[in-house]
Amino acid sequence: MATIIPLDQVDPALIEELLDRAFEPERQKRTAYKVRDGMDWLPGLSFAALDDDDYLVGTIQCWPIALTDPDGRAHPMVMVGPVAVLPGHQDMGYGKALTLASLAALDDTKAKAGPLPQVLIGDADYYGRFFGFSAEHTGGWAAPGPWEPSRLLVRCANPAILPEKGMLGPWRN
Repeated sequence: MATIIPLDQVDPALIEELLDRAFEPERQKRTAYKVRDGMDWLPGLSFAALDDDDYLVGTIQCWPIALTDPDGRAHPMVMVGPVAVLPGHQDMGYGKALTLASLAALDDTKAKAGPLPQVLIGDADYYGRFFGFSAEHTGGWAAPGPWEPSRLLVRCANPAILPEKGMLGPWRN
């Protein structure tokens, strides 16, 4: 059974070690890192999973990003991920619990217009089936670096508000 706690209660060195073990030290060259370059993760939306012995086994981070449309207007969004679970603890529900915690926190922040659109790079079947993410509205979007268009996903209560084209990058207001 996972215990979910705020990520800011975890030593940053342990977070980095977990990310290295879950992915690899070269992970920082990935497109998702370029999209959120220079930004700090959002504490109220980022969580850690502890196992039954209170060992850190997973994390999820959310980041402030924007989609800048062709007219130069930045549309704020939240990048969800990485969802990182130690190799020996994968397929045990930790990643799902972490994602549900972040999305619940996002949904709790609803203003009259609803929460900001959420973006991630991941498996469309998994994130679509369990969490409502889709690549349907991201076909005209670009990102810094290589990515598979079918893996660029968005979750949004009203997709009609999303620009058809734009470049993802850090949210700098």
